[in-house]
Amino acid sequence: MDNLLENRDILILGGGPSGLSTALHLQQLHPHLATRILILEKARYPRLKLCAGGLVADAEVILQKLGLDPSEVPHVDASAARFDFAGKGLTVKLPRRHTLRIIRRDEFDVWLAGKARERGIEIREQVTVKNVIPDPDGVTVITETGAYRAKVVVGADGSNGVTRRCVLPNAPVSTARVLEVITPVIASEQGERSNLLGNGRLRQPPGLDTPEEHGLLDQRLRNDKQAVFDFLCVSEGIAGYTWDFPTQIKGQPMRCWGIYDTNLLAGEMQRPALKQPLAREMARNGFELDGYKIKGHPIRWYDPAGPLSVPRVLLVGDAAGADPLFGEGISMALGYGKLAAREIGAAFEHGEFSFSGYRRRVRLSSLGQTLLARWVITQVVYHFHWRWFQILLWRILKPVVIAASWVLVLNWGKRLK
Repeated sequence: MDNLLENRDILILGGGPSGLSTALHLQQLHPHLATRILILEKARYPRLKLCAGGLVADAEVILQKLGLDPSEVPHVDASAARFDFAGKGLTVKLPRRHTLRIIRRDEFDVWLAGKARERGIEIREQVTVKNVIPDPDGVTVITETGAYRAKVVVGADGSNGVTRRCVLPNAPVSTARVLEVITPVIASEQGERSNLLGNGRLRQPPGLDTPEEHGLLDQRLRNDKQAVFDFLCVSEGIAGYTWDFPTQIKGQPMRCWGIYDTNLLAGEMQRPALKQPLAREMARNGFELDGYKIKGHPIRWYDPAGPLSVPRVLLVGDAAGADPLFGEGISMALGYGKLAAREIGAAFEHGEFSFSGYRRRVRLSSLGQTLLARWVITQVVYHFHWRWFQILLWRILKPVVIAASWVLVLNWGKRLK
């Protein structure tokens, strides 16, 4: 091939959490392969990525097993996570630690890429992949500047990635839609009142100077470090939730708002425009959505029946499928990376690159078990959209929901082999 730029054993397409995790786990589990890896990233770090940025405990466990300290990344810790319907519901707290650590993806990804480079893994930025062509002897990857050749390719290029479209063009797709908004947060009652009354972006609540309104402000300030998920929109035909997280931008305290819709109810009932429930939730807290920039992106979520590989090509992260219940992607991406590294190491050891057992081994892993459990729960929580059911779930059956969460949804990172 005249325009062949390089021949590598392992090409990883995408320098986000799933691709970097695959490389880092390969370096840890099969160190002799570290110098045979090349990561191709289409952008240049730090690159902006739309993501609420929640690191759950499972993500931190996986990073710590890699010898990494996620507290090095700029972050805000949420002391609790609230799961509400119309502002009332249940609260989850982890004992003796934060419940959720919120990072910004541009800062997290550049930190993780730096750790990979420190361990001898090569990353090439601003390389746009156009086509991925597997054959019995390897894989040809066509980029804007030329072709690469590899024995194995890892598709870590996200929900809209080229890899999946090229190697699995007819595979079924389940895609959620997401809107995200960043707003300022004021850390004192005086500042909060000034913000509420200030620049026209926030609505003035009636009777601001009344004791009741002072109490409301006090409550909001006390809860400023909580992550809030509200499922009111399910009863309106949007199979998901609105969220409200504390976050930071370049060290300044901010708030991240958004709405997630699995699209499970598309075609089953009339649905409002996606931004309407988000606007209502923000207005309930004094914010005017129209005063802020709205950004949207898709999330491909996990389907137990969906393929995850073809010979010589594996999918990881959002390319393979994120959590369908909440759209959580970071911890899943890190977990996929460990499973893919084990699969690739075994392939080189035995000289067999069909990856025919990859989907089964993902399913049998603790990651696959929690993905399957969340897929089943998604079918129940969002398909049963009646208001009474959502109230029953989030307000009345609190002990059942919390117990099921501990057993089926959380704590899989410690068990990941």
